[in-house]
Amino acid sequence: MNQLKKFKNLLVMAMADGGISEREIKFLSERRERWGLSDSQFAEAVQFALNNPGQLEIPQRRSERIEMLQDLIRTMAADGQLSEVEKRVFATAAAVMEISSDDVNRLIDDLLLKVERQREPQK
Repeated sequence: MNQLKKFKNLLVMAMADGGISEREIKFLSERRERWGLSDSQFAEAVQFALNNPGQLEIPQRRSERIEMLQDLIRTMAADGQLSEVEKRVFATAAAVMEISSDDVNRLIDDLLLKVERQREPQK
């Protein structure tokens, strides 16, 4: 899945609860920069998210699906709140991608562990 499609998915998730917080904007800006998206690509992604609420583009390969779910989790967690709408969009995406609940739980646990490690004081 190309970077633009991935970014569209992140925007759809960020907008799922009806708005985008400052922390979500920061997260999305970092992704946009990391993935080298142009202003026109950014505008295209915003239009997609506005015109297709809750609609995600599903990757073909399982490895890309897992990566997408990881990015969606990070997007959901960016503002420090998990809305019911975001949870539903995520759960639906995981089901459509045929990712088991055990695998989803593992992804969430892995992400939480990484976040916890980042917060630990450096020795």
